[in-house]
Amino acid sequence: MVIKPMIRSNICINAHPVGCAKETEKQIAYVKAQKAKRGIKAKAEGGKGPKTVLVLGCSTGYGLGSRISAAFEYGADTIGVSFEKQPTQTKGGTPGWYNNLAFDRAATAAGLKSSTFNADAFSDECRKTVIDELKSWGAKADLIIYSLASPVRTDPDSKVLYKSVIKPIGQEYAGAALDMMTGKITHAAASPAEGDEIPNTVKVMGGEDWERWIKQLKEAGVLAEGCRTVAYSYIGPALSHAIYRDGTIGEAKKDLEKRAHAIDASLKELGGAAYVSVNKGLITRSSAVIPIISLYLGILFKVMKAKGTHEGCIEQMERLFAERLYTGQDGAAATVPTDAEGRIRIDDWELDPAVQAEVDKIMPSVTEENVSTLVDLEGIRHDFLAINGFDVEGVDYTKDVADMSSIDA
Repeated sequence: MVIKPMIRSNICINAHPVGCAKETEKQIAYVKAQKAKRGIKAKAEGGKGPKTVLVLGCSTGYGLGSRISAAFEYGADTIGVSFEKQPTQTKGGTPGWYNNLAFDRAATAAGLKSSTFNADAFSDECRKTVIDELKSWGAKADLIIYSLASPVRTDPDSKVLYKSVIKPIGQEYAGAALDMMTGKITHAAASPAEGDEIPNTVKVMGGEDWERWIKQLKEAGVLAEGCRTVAYSYIGPALSHAIYRDGTIGEAKKDLEKRAHAIDASLKELGGAAYVSVNKGLITRSSAVIPIISLYLGILFKVMKAKGTHEGCIEQMERLFAERLYTGQDGAAATVPTDAEGRIRIDDWELDPAVQAEVDKIMPSVTEENVSTLVDLEGIRHDFLAINGFDVEGVDYTKDVADMSSIDA
């Protein structure tokens, strides 16, 4: 069958197997080029960077970018966990399924160990599987990336299913919403959280599960001396704070940051550390449906590209590794620069006052008549499609896909 993107209200509900694989391979090629440019030594070359890396939420976005950076810049063996819909010959799977397949294939070809588990990372059963795998390798993890994003989580103790929401707190949040595919601008609103929606969101997206992972890995004796762990967060500009930083997701991220300090203290006896990295705003499957966000990002991308500072997922994660986490001799872990609250800031270029001032100046003047001029409509549209394997260079989208479970053209 010929696969075309199926889009409903800024949500793409299908994926192209070959396109997803090509996009993953493109990110791998970028990291390899950066390795050569920076002169970074991989593990097999005597490098002192990460050697055994666990990525929780490894299939897309920052998690995938982290895994690619660890493996193809530093030569690390990696274990990845994500929960994906598996395809059949006639029915498609999630983008992450194809991304994982492409990563594992490339890692094997490069002589790197790579195990990917399609499992519920919130479960203790999954933790045991990962621990057993590390022990079978005879290895200890020296870096754990926590990049899980899910609408639901079942508590391992109570077995209660909790659901997260993206809502403001206390009052309605409203503003312009941009349809990336058509350029149409509408008014969108989000009602405030009610009942248990705030604590439930914290339960799903906060730091409780991250803390449980590190505790069980440590107790099992599979954390290396000097082990580091990093979780991801977002702050963003003032205009988005009501729906994000000061909303339900923001409460979860504040919990994540609070627990980072407790995790950090628990790793001190190993000479390790825990960090939250605050990253730049990007088009993702969730950000695309939040009021104002897609319009803001479209303007932001336009401004940052003009300044030469725009980054996608893979560029940010490569910079996080090379310019924050592993800056010592031969890629060794060194002192990590943080803000006053101990957070790594890779959103520094986004929140540059000059960038934000320009975005603030443009935002009120955008209309449907000038949207293609003031907004990087082509750029955010490409990013949105590429997440699902569409609009990727080198893919023939007119070609019949005979097997939906294969990433070969």
